[in-house]
Amino acid sequence: MSQLFTRNRLIGLILAAVIYALDQWIKYHVTWTLRLPEKGKIDLLPFFDLTWVENYGVSLGMLTAQSMEMRWGLVALTSVIALVVFVWIMREKAFADILGLSLVLGGAAGNIDDRMNFGFVVDYADFHIGDFRPFLVFNLADAAITIGVLIILARSFLIREKAEQKSDAGAPVTEN
Repeated sequence: MSQLFTRNRLIGLILAAVIYALDQWIKYHVTWTLRLPEKGKIDLLPFFDLTWVENYGVSLGMLTAQSMEMRWGLVALTSVIALVVFVWIMREKAFADILGLSLVLGGAAGNIDDRMNFGFVVDYADFHIGDFRPFLVFNLADAAITIGVLIILARSFLIREKAEQKSDAGAPVTEN
């Protein structure tokens, strides 16, 4: 196998493709099979419902696309970010980082696909405790992106701490 497509990178790209495909499959069934846009809401569990939300913005509703130009601007912006993540995957060596980046890439691809096809991202997962909602309504792609970013952040903090401990352990001790 070439240096570019190592086993870890190939696994990461497959994971990204699976996340994308699963996200689109769920959104298809929520939209067309369950007809959630017509129903608005389906109660499933005491703490989880399916709720139809058309998300015209990005994370937390920021950068809301209020025109066709803004819609395609968001597609372009998020596509550039996804391309950067792809390049990062192709350069990364650590398997855990590749997995985190792959979750981000697969989720980004799913949301980009929605924005291109519908003009908005399909959100449906509504977790709540009574009337308290700790999250906005989200989708599988959003969850994958969030988990991927958390993995990358956690690893960056842990690796830095280990490097600092290693350099501290190797430094000579001096007394004042």
